[in-house]
Amino acid sequence: MQAVNINQQPSATLAELPGHEEKYFLEGPRSRAKEFFFSVKVLIEFIRGFRVLHFAGPCIAVFGSARVQPGSDYYETGRKTGAGIAKLGFTVMTGGGPGIMEAANRGAKEAGGKSVGCNISLPREQAANKYLDLQFNCRYFFVRKVLMFKYSYGFVILPGGIGTLDEFSEALTLIQTHKILNFPLVLLNRGYWEPLMPLFHKMIESYMIEPADLKYILLTDSVEEAMEHLQKYAVAQYHVKRRKEFRRFALLGE
Repeated sequence: MQAVNINQQPSATLAELPGHEEKYFLEGPRSRAKEFFFSVKVLIEFIRGFRVLHFAGPCIAVFGSARVQPGSDYYETGRKTGAGIAKLGFTVMTGGGPGIMEAANRGAKEAGGKSVGCNISLPREQAANKYLDLQFNCRYFFVRKVLMFKYSYGFVILPGGIGTLDEFSEALTLIQTHKILNFPLVLLNRGYWEPLMPLFHKMIESYMIEPADLKYILLTDSVEEAMEHLQKYAVAQYHVKRRKEFRRFALLGE
């Protein structure tokens, strides 16, 4: 049994959250003026995110639960994962919060690597951890997801909840539809993620997906095997996609 943090933190009211207007945007059409000004806010947030993460370096994104406590098996696996990614020469990118996100960022820092986080304003659980070299606080969930996928060359999925499952599905969809290169996807902890496999096999049997769609997924209990998978695919794909080094411009405050 894994230890999780079940203490309920005081919830912020909707109006206290910086991105609360996202809810109203997703409820349907509004006045043209409101739609326009909301779009401007989103554009500004994207530009701010690009500026913060432009020099983060090639990243591997680690996804997992915010509720996992330090010292648990899940936490220690996240910590080893972050250290392993750092040793491969990649920056560890997470959602910047506690739990497994903190564990991966911590592992990267302890291994002498670089650690970044894309945080999000939520009613509970999502406070930035203290192991971040770079941090960007997002107001909108969809901006956060775009930024995390934009700068990542591989994805490690540790045990988590609905948000983690969403991030895994998003990564797999982008790979399947060729919106991003065939970057590696690692499901770490066989006992936790094994129940997904019969569903994937059913999809193949029903001709809903092709066997090749799952080519870059690795299901494993071994952090070492996960790192070998990332080494095999992420390193090669990084060199295919991005060789250019960007210069910093003092006039832009970089």
